[in-house]
Amino acid sequence: MKGQQVLLTGGTGGLGLGVTPAVLAQGAEVTIPYRSPKDVERLKGIISPADIARIHFIPANLEDEASVDKLISQMTKVDVLIHLVGGFSMGKTHEYSFYDWKRVLELNLNTTFLTCKYSLKSMLENGYGRIVTVSSRAGVEAAGQLVAYSAAKAGVIALTKAIADETKGTNITANTVLPNFIDTPTNREEMGAENAYKWVKPESIAQVICFLASEPAKDVRGAAVPVYGNI
Repeated sequence: MKGQQVLLTGGTGGLGLGVTPAVLAQGAEVTIPYRSPKDVERLKGIISPADIARIHFIPANLEDEASVDKLISQMTKVDVLIHLVGGFSMGKTHEYSFYDWKRVLELNLNTTFLTCKYSLKSMLENGYGRIVTVSSRAGVEAAGQLVAYSAAKAGVIALTKAIADETKGTNITANTVLPNFIDTPTNREEMGAENAYKWVKPESIAQVICFLASEPAKDVRGAAVPVYGNI
């Protein structure tokens, strides 16, 4: 990815704290959209000044099509899209609110569609691209009380595979990774840390993502790569 233009969404989040340094280590020029200045400062706290100089922080709402269009139009091109944005909430299906259902699909699936749509336009114009999305083990092994999250992440897999099929015959690829529980501070706080030693580290997921985002991964298309840790 040396010298390439990378759009890295969710780069300031829990998974992003592991992925962003790994992408920068590849020599990429990175654009990170953000909503919270506090999260930007947290990320800057773990990155060297030289690497920070290669990050372009742009405020954006990835749930709004016009905002995504504007974000990508501010980039000279998109060589690589790494889409990390997502989130979940739990609840039994018969008790789960329609508002929460729509919110989880908006955050996980709709943002993936919008960033892929506009990044793909740039990639097709330039004849090169790597798209890496983040689904979940729940997208292939639906879990009780995660009805919306499982449905949304299954949609991310289908969306990514459809793009991979559309881009056959080009130097554009689309693949997704399927983490299980990720060892982030938020997950430790919400679920307890007693089993965290079994969870997959953000840095481990980052290595898989960086390969899929690389030029040598040109023959990997439509893959859904499990990164489950020890569970």
